[in-house]
Amino acid sequence: MNPLLAWWRTTGFATPERGDLAQVGVAGGLVLLCLLAGVLAGHRLGPPVGLWWKQHASGHGEGIWTRTTAILRHLGAALLLAIVLTVWPWPPLAALPLGFAAGLATARAAHQVLRGLGLPRWSAWLVAIVLFVTLFSRAVGGLEPITQVLERIGFPFGQRRLSLLTLISMTVTLVALFAGVRLVNRVAGHSIGHAGGLDPTQKLLAQKLVGVGVVILAFFFGIDLLGLDLTSFAIFSGAFGLAVGFGLQKTIGNLIAGIILLMDRSIKPGDVIVVGEEAGRVNKIGVRAVSVITRDGKEHLIPNENLMTQEVENWSFSDRNVRVRIAVRVGYDCDLKLAQALMLRAAAESPRVLKSPRPNVWLTAYGEYAVEHEILAWISDPEGGVGNVRSDVLNRLWWLLKEHDIRIPVPQREIRLRPSRDD
Repeated sequence: MNPLLAWWRTTGFATPERGDLAQVGVAGGLVLLCLLAGVLAGHRLGPPVGLWWKQHASGHGEGIWTRTTAILRHLGAALLLAIVLTVWPWPPLAALPLGFAAGLATARAAHQVLRGLGLPRWSAWLVAIVLFVTLFSRAVGGLEPITQVLERIGFPFGQRRLSLLTLISMTVTLVALFAGVRLVNRVAGHSIGHAGGLDPTQKLLAQKLVGVGVVILAFFFGIDLLGLDLTSFAIFSGAFGLAVGFGLQKTIGNLIAGIILLMDRSIKPGDVIVVGEEAGRVNKIGVRAVSVITRDGKEHLIPNENLMTQEVENWSFSDRNVRVRIAVRVGYDCDLKLAQALMLRAAAESPRVLKSPRPNVWLTAYGEYAVEHEILAWISDPEGGVGNVRSDVLNRLWWLLKEHDIRIPVPQREIRLRPSRDD
């Protein structure tokens, strides 16, 4: 007997007949047709689907929409190969190319999706390899030999035994849940962000609530999918609850404070606030802190609880109009009415000063060496800063006073020397 044929029989495979070889040829041809159909589907449907995804579900500079052509190419081929495998009872030898192609196409589609969602390379490759091995093994005879080997490799962990199969299953499940949470958050965030009936604060609050709800659902779904018994974690959960109460109370407090800030809308993204001596624009309300960017370009991260418990000055809480006070001194010998008219003119000519409410000038005091005034000007864009408005008005007023010979006084001191009695 031929040694190669003897080895083939001892491994458990049946000797291929002419009919089997014909089916192998048919299977190879169907593989090529399915792959070609996948390429055509990706070429035709990829660009319009990617554009739709970018406009209605993503909007990110990178992501799934840049990979839609590759995803549809591999996914279309995988679906067609799965149909071919299902509709006909292929012998193992003919199922070999079909299973290999179906597993490879599914693995590459999953890899593209996970990378498009921003997951690390190792997690994308892990899921791809597991999908390929699973589908290929199922096509040529089942997963039982592989699962038995993986189940025998393990180590004891307390009263339980963790096998390599369990670890791989848990890792793949966690990666899949994480990818699902990220995908749902992106789609929901984009949909809420483009909702017409909500203001920016309500949109941000809805996005955060949806994110928290999706994470909770994913947690319980993962527990059920992995078959974990929560009653066995009763003691651990009690200890963990105490740890959260003592060690994470600030984090939980900041989370709740951030949600309350968004609900009562006392501080919103885009508001200009003053905390202590620093004024800046609210850039983002996060889970732990509020990002405030000052006019110097510095970004301050202020814990949410501080904004709940400390006094905060919000320049745009109920009205975005902010009044700017500009101190001016003129000499006692000047035409006071003309000087005040020039102050009003300098304020009115400044581009950021509002016409309504109109600027005003107050005489505040008779100083030691000058008549003290205050120009009151209104602006509607406090996020642009107030120091530049004050500077622009004073610059314009300088040249107007020079033009009309109105002196800006400076403090002067006279020193008198008296002769001594001995002289």
